[in-house]
Amino acid sequence: MKTRKEIEALSRKLEAMLPADVTKVAFLCIGTDRSTGDSLGPLVGRYLKRRGIPNVIGTLHEPCHALNLQECVDSLTGMFIVAIDSCLGQSASIGKIKLENGPIKPGAGVAKDLPPVGDIHFKGIVNVGGFMEYFVLQNTRLSLVDDLSTAIGRAICGAIKRKKGFALAEVASGLERS
Repeated sequence: MKTRKEIEALSRKLEAMLPADVTKVAFLCIGTDRSTGDSLGPLVGRYLKRRGIPNVIGTLHEPCHALNLQECVDSLTGMFIVAIDSCLGQSASIGKIKLENGPIKPGAGVAKDLPPVGDIHFKGIVNVGGFMEYFVLQNTRLSLVDDLSTAIGRAICGAIKRKKGFALAEVASGLERS
């Protein structure tokens, strides 16, 4: 699990990257619940929805995945998009969360040709890439994916809470829930 200090640093970084008008921000949570390693996005989406965050696309019940990605993106026209997805990486990077400017390329770890999405993006490194990626994603520890999704959700709630003019009671308590 990420420490409170790590989550706060991620939250502050996100806050600096978000536009002033947070009501024009959408969270595109990419992945599927049919693969443990690919469930990071939908778990973050569920976390955000449960805390009353608006403009969340992609949850466990209504995932945003390879088959409906373009439709999901098209529904967010005019919005600043924060994309969230899992990825495979080097052994030393497992469990790390990256927040970067620019779009993310979903499906890159499993050689899918999907369009890049997002204005900024979170990547949660869930396992090792380079060999038998589908098998690796299927055999990723749910506890790791859950910890990463909770950390990302808390960072997002903290950033939104601090943005001027946005005060949901659910967001205010979002950092306290697990």
